[in-house]
Amino acid sequence: MNEADPSSQALSPEALRELFLATAEGDSARTLAVGGSVILVAVVLWLVRTGRLREEYTPIWMGVAVTLVVVSLRMEWLHAFTRAIGAWTSSSVIFFLGEIFLVTICLNYAVRLSKAGTQLKNLAQEVAILRSRVEELEELEAEVS
Repeated sequence: MNEADPSSQALSPEALRELFLATAEGDSARTLAVGGSVILVAVVLWLVRTGRLREEYTPIWMGVAVTLVVVSLRMEWLHAFTRAIGAWTSSSVIFFLGEIFLVTICLNYAVRLSKAGTQLKNLAQEVAILRSRVEELEELEAEVS
């Protein structure tokens, strides 16, 4: 290998990481990110307006949508965060944060389902007790008359 030939020299992992982080996004990627984020804001507002999304979930989804708009407009913040946590690419950070968000949402739904299951069991037990008492009262009324 010729050391004077730059194509024959291997990049160190740290130099390769810096190359990934220094590469600027294209205008089409930024436009797509901003457009998709703005569409998400509009969809969340439309779902709330039509009553398909409950108001209690609106802050979560609006927070996600607005964060995506801000990050789409200020990509240097994402690059700084990527460098701070030691990731190789901004896209891997986005996917990682998305995965954390989805796991959090799943955990939230699991907690809600567990609570609803407990409430359903308690209601079924109360109905069974009330039904038993009604039957006892009907028997007593039948004996008295």
